[in-house]
Amino acid sequence: MRRAAQLLVIVAFLLFMSGCGSRSSRIPTSNPADVPVSLTVTDTPPSGVTVLFFQLSITGATMTPSSGGSVSLLSSANPIPVNVSQLLTDSAFLGSANVPAGTYNSLSLTFSNPQLTIYNGSDSAIASTCALNTVCQLTPTTTPLTLAFSTAPFPVTLTANSPLAFKLDIHLETVIQSDLTVSLAATNGVTISQLPTPPSGTPIPHLGHLTGTIQSVNTSTTPNGFTLQTRDGRTLTVDVNSSTSYNYPSSVCSADNSSCLATQQIVKVEVSLQTDGTLLASEVDYVQLAGQTTVEGNIIRLSTSGGNTLMDLILQQMSSTSSTLFLGHRVTVTVPVSGVTYAIDSGSFTLPGGLSFASASDLIVGQEVSVVVQGSVTTASGSSSWTPWAGPAATTFTTSSITLEPSQITGSVAAVPPTGQLSFTLSTLPVFFVPSMATASTPPTWGPVNITVQTTAATTFTNFTTDSISGLAVNDVVSVGGWVFSTPSGATTITQAAETVVDRPGVIPLF
Repeated sequence: MRRAAQLLVIVAFLLFMSGCGSRSSRIPTSNPADVPVSLTVTDTPPSGVTVLFFQLSITGATMTPSSGGSVSLLSSANPIPVNVSQLLTDSAFLGSANVPAGTYNSLSLTFSNPQLTIYNGSDSAIASTCALNTVCQLTPTTTPLTLAFSTAPFPVTLTANSPLAFKLDIHLETVIQSDLTVSLAATNGVTISQLPTPPSGTPIPHLGHLTGTIQSVNTSTTPNGFTLQTRDGRTLTVDVNSSTSYNYPSSVCSADNSSCLATQQIVKVEVSLQTDGTLLASEVDYVQLAGQTTVEGNIIRLSTSGGNTLMDLILQQMSSTSSTLFLGHRVTVTVPVSGVTYAIDSGSFTLPGGLSFASASDLIVGQEVSVVVQGSVTTASGSSSWTPWAGPAATTFTTSSITLEPSQITGSVAAVPPTGQLSFTLSTLPVFFVPSMATASTPPTWGPVNITVQTTAATTFTNFTTDSISGLAVNDVVSVGGWVFSTPSGATTITQAAETVVDRPGVIPLF
């Protein structure tokens, strides 16, 4: 259940067989002239409201060759949900496809079913729809919308043994309108670019991640690998090799090899696209065994009741389907005084020293956490989709385990480090929900919050003239993906350990 950080949404969406339901996505190689094609997606944060959750479904995808006709890449019978708000610095792989070689003039994508959750912290109701100091879950009225891309990078020529990848950029500040409708057709609301083409015969690395349940494991024949069923019903075949890394708790598996893989494990997999159109796992992260309900979300409020901590989350991900829990909704989680385990999901990334996440006192608004649901989920009857700030959420449950996940935070660089130092100050933009204090009676404010961002030699810098900490400049708008800590424990200061820092040229600071 790795990564959440705020700025880059990479949805590696390798086209063609991605909508095949329960069919495997291993693509037949009977036609060696077919070329693997992939699509990645990213988003830009909006201004004016705090977008806590934004999801779209992709229901259709076609490419049009210069010879005429079209190549269908996705079945509309199996829409793929894309949580755009979680893909700011992260990526989520959606599928893979082999496409006949040749020249293609355009790509068309069909979207539907937008889901939007916002917090209105402004000075008035928004479009008479979302009241002041209210978390609102909305389903904007829309019909399926098809966008056709026919300008640069098109036309493109596909050649054998040379995978191709596109990246979509969904600009939330453009597509979300002042009346809270969603217009993907807004000028420059959705743009497309082509990712750099690797050398001939080289796979496209790190296209994104998949989370799902292992259905079968193959370690007896080459290539080794496993089949993975995602929450939306797709079944994908993923290869592993000697370079694949494994992040498993020692209590589950102490080996760093394919012997850790087993059926009914829920895992998160970082994938690359091989030249024959098959998927290769560069990293496998253990999440849990199937049958246990785990949800992931952003902390938007902390309070207490009867000595227990109450933690309000906006749900972003779930390990399995649920009839009582819904993505984008607010839930109140009871954190008992004792009996709760705490962990940090840092995977292969080594965190800076001195950062703690070991008790409820280490929880802070703005963190993203995954929690194990203990016992039953209670939902109040007749509850409204609007949730006033001071009131309890309609859905509640108790947790027995909390794991700190990476958060995605956008802000402007307030101070750069002296030469040789690896931390800088980030002043948050109001479009991200990190108030310095938020309680049941005190809603968050719009003012920026200063965060100390600690980087390491392993931190990735993207889109800078110099892709390192030396490329930072005061007033640069950046998105940081990494783990948020209250340091020292229980203090109001915030530290973020950065795995990824992405420059956001063209985004203007509001403070």
